[in-house]
Amino acid sequence: MTMQDVFRPFDGARLGLRSQPHAPLAVLVVLAVTGVAFAGSSYWTSVATSTCATALVVAGTALLFGRLGLVSLCQFALAGISGWATLRIHHALHPPFEVSLVLGGLCASVIGVVWGLPALRIRGLYLALVTLMLAGAFQVVINVTGFPNGGPGLLGQVVDGPRVMMDRPAIARSDQAYLIYVAGLLLSGLLLIELHRVSKAGRAWALIRRSEQMAQASGVRVVFYKAWAFALSGWLAGIGGGAMACTFGQLDSSAFGASESILLFALTVVGGATSWLGVVVAAVLMRAVPALFNQVGVNGFVAMILFGVALVHALINAREGIAGQIIESLKSGKSAGNRAERQ
Repeated sequence: MTMQDVFRPFDGARLGLRSQPHAPLAVLVVLAVTGVAFAGSSYWTSVATSTCATALVVAGTALLFGRLGLVSLCQFALAGISGWATLRIHHALHPPFEVSLVLGGLCASVIGVVWGLPALRIRGLYLALVTLMLAGAFQVVINVTGFPNGGPGLLGQVVDGPRVMMDRPAIARSDQAYLIYVAGLLLSGLLLIELHRVSKAGRAWALIRRSEQMAQASGVRVVFYKAWAFALSGWLAGIGGGAMACTFGQLDSSAFGASESILLFALTVVGGATSWLGVVVAAVLMRAVPALFNQVGVNGFVAMILFGVALVHALINAREGIAGQIIESLKSGKSAGNRAERQ
């Protein structure tokens, strides 16, 4: 019996393969964020760029949780690993930005799979703990070593002297051009997930989420497809981390604590883990909302209280997050409009 024979009797919607009504809205939100940043100050351009880079990291978390039901609490650690590798490759070899970015993404992808291999046969709390250990380990290591700031050697540290900033891509030297560049990376990453979702891998992930025993009995290689998802998730986090490294020219160890990975997962649930729009909403909540509070003179940490309330609400009343509620509201409004026209 082939996988095609197995999947044929199942309805696509029941397997989580229905179309993505959120995708056009997500593109509009990304364009709106970009437009607001262009109209605003350099501060908001930087915030918008960081939001797009963070959305790539969120996309990896959403892929694992939304498609496979796996809780990964190390995505920001993988972004930090990629940022470290991207900076080190740039300072040591000075290749084009795209080469450093791809190699940094591959580094995060490989480490994510290698670390997750022992945990691929488990899920739930145990998987969350294993991935959280990676986040904690990276936090300890990076606090001791720091991020590369130029110079020779494995760590590339300059003990005395100014920090050497990372060069931006040749086609995106200005702040506005680099924002468009990172927004393009985000949309490409979301499209990559969508292509996987409608492919053989997506059908396997959907069946694994429903029941691993059913998937194994149907001939699906569960460990292989889990490893595939971890690799893709690590790649997306890695590209996001590399984009962050270039956004700021350098990175700081405080930005990649284990608590950030936990917050990232929580906001992924709040935004909606099964849609493009949810990914973008989660990134906006994580980066733009605290920045807005700081701009109006309110401590950005107040946002954490709101995020906690939003998480409880999502778990009780909105299992598809804010994105699902937006779509339901639009559908209700459209249905009401159609009824009014018929009357």
